[in-house]
Amino acid sequence: MKFRFQWGAFLMFLFYGGLFFLLLSRIIFIQVTGEADGQALAAKAAAKYEREQIINASRGKIVDRNNEVIAEDTLSYRLVAVISPKATTNAKKPKHVNDVDKTADVLAKYLPISKEKLVERLSKEGPYQVEFGSSGRDISHKVMTEISEQNLPGIVFVRDLKRFYPNGIFASHLIGFAVKEEQEDLSFKTNGKMGIESIYNKQLTGKNGKVQYDSDLWGYLLPNSEKMVTPAQDGYNIHVTLDKKVQNFLEDAMSRVEEEYQPEKMLAIVADPKTGEILGMSQRPSFDPETREGLTTNWLNESIENTIEPGSTMKAFTVAAAIEEGKWEPNAWYKSGQYKMYDRIIRDHNRVGWGSITYLEGFQRSSNVAMAYLLERLGGETFVEYVKKFGFGEQTGIDLPNEASGKIIEDNPISRLTTTYGQGSTVTPMQIIQATTAIANDGIMMQPYVIDKVVNPLTKEVVSNHKAIEAGKPISAATAKQVRELLASTVTSENGTAKRFELSDYSVAGKTGTAQQPDGKGNYLSGTNSYLYSFIGMAPAEDPQLVVYIAVSKPKLEVNEVGSMPVSEIFRSVTENSLKYMNIKPEEVKSIPTVTVPEVKGKDVTVAQNQMVEQKINPVLIGETGKVKEQFPASGTETLPGSLVMLKTNGPITIPDFTNWSKRHVLVYQVLSGLNIEVIGDGYVVSQSVTKGTVSKEQTPIVIKLQTPEETNNNVQKETEEDEEQTPSED
Repeated sequence: MKFRFQWGAFLMFLFYGGLFFLLLSRIIFIQVTGEADGQALAAKAAAKYEREQIINASRGKIVDRNNEVIAEDTLSYRLVAVISPKATTNAKKPKHVNDVDKTADVLAKYLPISKEKLVERLSKEGPYQVEFGSSGRDISHKVMTEISEQNLPGIVFVRDLKRFYPNGIFASHLIGFAVKEEQEDLSFKTNGKMGIESIYNKQLTGKNGKVQYDSDLWGYLLPNSEKMVTPAQDGYNIHVTLDKKVQNFLEDAMSRVEEEYQPEKMLAIVADPKTGEILGMSQRPSFDPETREGLTTNWLNESIENTIEPGSTMKAFTVAAAIEEGKWEPNAWYKSGQYKMYDRIIRDHNRVGWGSITYLEGFQRSSNVAMAYLLERLGGETFVEYVKKFGFGEQTGIDLPNEASGKIIEDNPISRLTTTYGQGSTVTPMQIIQATTAIANDGIMMQPYVIDKVVNPLTKEVVSNHKAIEAGKPISAATAKQVRELLASTVTSENGTAKRFELSDYSVAGKTGTAQQPDGKGNYLSGTNSYLYSFIGMAPAEDPQLVVYIAVSKPKLEVNEVGSMPVSEIFRSVTENSLKYMNIKPEEVKSIPTVTVPEVKGKDVTVAQNQMVEQKINPVLIGETGKVKEQFPASGTETLPGSLVMLKTNGPITIPDFTNWSKRHVLVYQVLSGLNIEVIGDGYVVSQSVTKGTVSKEQTPIVIKLQTPEETNNNVQKETEEDEEQTPSED
């Protein structure tokens, strides 16, 4: 058989043999070098098959002294919309958004984003899924459930964390707030933007963990592959010195006063004078850190970042210096009204003074002239030394940033003089708190602080711990005790300016203050509603457990109202409630025996009157003769001896002497008598338009004027308490 050479087969052999040789060479090259087209194949495979999941770390909690939560991370949801048709394999069960208009219409009802923008986002071509920025984050479980019940194809919820503030308006300028912010890699991170959330952002921020594993193309874990877990590290917990109960008492009182008096600004601080711990801190206007509703352009913590002229609260420290130097003579006399230094005249707040009075009475009445004469005794340089010993003019060192120093003006005699009663020089409210701890704490001044400790939540390790720090000893224990007694007399004395600050169950020591406020043009504002009214107080006076500072700026006062009203309302409510909550034993209250109102309805008026007198009750006849038709209070009521009981009878009505009647008694008399009585003011009756003994007719108008005890006491020279001065303190 003759062999025939097959060119076709030979060419095919050469072609495929060559391909095989090239492929074999390539395989050997890759096996030796591990690279293809300059890329490491192992790395490329890892990138393709290795999966990574993020384990979110929780931001640290902010808790109060009793471990009650003030701020923490809580479960929320993030909305994702799958928009690629490739996600759907069964047309009857779509896995992507197949009805853009309907989906956008439903989501617009729950998310803070318009339907138009939703349609635009859901109609994008190319991406597999889309998100909705901040509008689609921090969704509550309730909203998530309501959207899920709509059964919208392609709408998916991913579990997430959000910052939660369970107490609403609660020391908001101190605590601050934190928000999620989008990063360059399109991830989101929670950052503190204000207050402790910002100051301690690094400590509060945790470190995310991750899970790495090998998977197939569909994301399933491959057999025999190892799972590597890097656990998340939650942020540190910040324990503050605030007491949630005390803070809530404070917030409630501040909100009531804000609503009633509509002041321009308010602030309040409650502190433990034994340690310097801040138990409560609030200001108005304020805001809800959850929603930021109410947050204005003012992000300052007014208690430490802003300065004020302290007004007459400064007199407490002026007198403390005089006592410590042996220059205080409470029973010595001086002429009140005005004091001249060079060409300047310093006046008392009522301008004409009270004649010659003792220094004790001058302090109780908050006399500026008394401070002027005390400065003569002390000497200007010695006085300024004590002002600085009390910490004024420099930062307290509280563990918060941006603390102001204030400025003590001491370069001339006039400035030193005005500083004695709190005008000209500036301080911070926190400096007043710190200085007052020396008076409350037997001469030892305590540095204020708000951060108790920082704790690792996993290991419970205390990363940092704050202990009470003494800030100095400006006065002796004996001087501090004497100053407390003086301050207590401003509350209990007939001449005291702080009578309105008296508590029902605890003794109070304190000093009122009224500061004129600058108008920004080198002068002071004038008028009733232009002052900063304040009070620095402590209770119980004998052994203070709390020091409280309140300041109310430019409250809207009615004609019969005075500036200490809103201040005292906050102080009394917060201090009384806080002391009882702290189980501080109230003072012993002497028990006064009561009497029982007898039943006289239906009895002859003469018999009824005699029964009342026998019980040491004062009967008031509304009528003249016959039987008693009505009585108030009702029979069986427990009342004090000397109380009034109204007896309605027949016949003409003779007008009684209403002097010192309470408003309640006047209104009861008005109802039972049916007379045309117009009541003006509050408190107790000081005058009536129809004289006692007049037989009245039903239509005869009777005007009855009432005043509070403080208004009555000061009405002779139309001088309200020191806190209501209407004229500048100096000319």
